[in-house]
Amino acid sequence: ENMECEQARILIVDDNLELCQMIENILAQDGFLRVSYCLSCEEARKRLGESLWDFIILDVNFPGEDGFHFFKELKEKSDIPVLFLSARDQNEDRLTGLGLGADDYMTKPVDEEELILRIRALLRRARIASERRLVIGSTELNYDALTVKCGDTSQVLPQKEFQLLYQLLSYPNKIFTRLQLLEEIKDAL
Repeated sequence: ENMECEQARILIVDDNLELCQMIENILAQDGFLRVSYCLSCEEARKRLGESLWDFIILDVNFPGEDGFHFFKELKEKSDIPVLFLSARDQNEDRLTGLGLGADDYMTKPVDEEELILRIRALLRRARIASERRLVIGSTELNYDALTVKCGDTSQVLPQKEFQLLYQLLSYPNKIFTRLQLLEEIKDAL
């Protein structure tokens, strides 16, 4: 997991220079070595066109442009995980951000430990989604082959059973309702 931190390319998009530098330092101290920032959505568009990013921390309020508008534009082209980090703490703002498809929404001031934990969780989920493979200890689940491999033993599971196991193991410590699990399995079919 530490290797992932060193390799993850994170872009902070916020018009507050001090906050950008503070978050960059927090992430660097935690092992995220490839962090950069820009102070406007316009600059972010340019940076996103120039290189690949694994994660974006995005403010909502910018002079002249709304972070929600920029996010909608971004989501049409990319599935990079996005965490909104905003001073706008009204529930409706949070719901707007999440409703547009953001991966998470946090309010300022920043709780450093919570920020790190959320970024790690979102990066882990993004990796699982892109690799379609999940490794827990000596057990490996391969989504495309529907196999569960433990040591030298490999077992193919029926599709629904595999998807249920995959879903539960993808989100450790999360409690799902029966309905949520049924929806998740139905969506995957």
